[in-house]
Amino acid sequence: MRIRNIVFGSFICMLGAGVMPASATAAELKIGYVNAVKVIEEAPQGEAALKKLEAEFAPRDKQIVEMQNKLKLLEQELEKNALVLKDVEHRSREFEIVSLKRDLRRATQEFREDYNLRRNEELAALQKIVQKTIAEIAKQENYDLILESAVYASTKADITDKILKRLGKK
Repeated sequence: MRIRNIVFGSFICMLGAGVMPASATAAELKIGYVNAVKVIEEAPQGEAALKKLEAEFAPRDKQIVEMQNKLKLLEQELEKNALVLKDVEHRSREFEIVSLKRDLRRATQEFREDYNLRRNEELAALQKIVQKTIAEIAKQENYDLILESAVYASTKADITDKILKRLGKK
């Protein structure tokens, strides 16, 4: 019985000795956290990409607004003159309204699809820039690990503002 206790005690001591260096090493890890959503939203490159998209899609947006206004005007005219118009003319205007609604729906859908595609392209380019900046800071400041997602991160570990500052210089 006594030998068993001695062996068991020795085993526990060896385990403790093996764990101590590992926990001491873990304490030396340098870990950072980046709020990726904040970086994407606040980075100057993100604002520039948004302005670029707005400029690129402004003419099409204006065209869609003009189509909507024309449709409203045609509907109001038809409603106002419905009793005065002949049957053939009434059907012709209704057909014009239906045709314009179809064109408007198609133009709006194409606009959304094209805008989303371009926005995703710009977002992907921005994400590459952000990832490169994070990697540069990690190497320069000797980080062992940088996380973009965490349940909790202390302000000491949060390097989001460093990333934003660095992106502002590019």
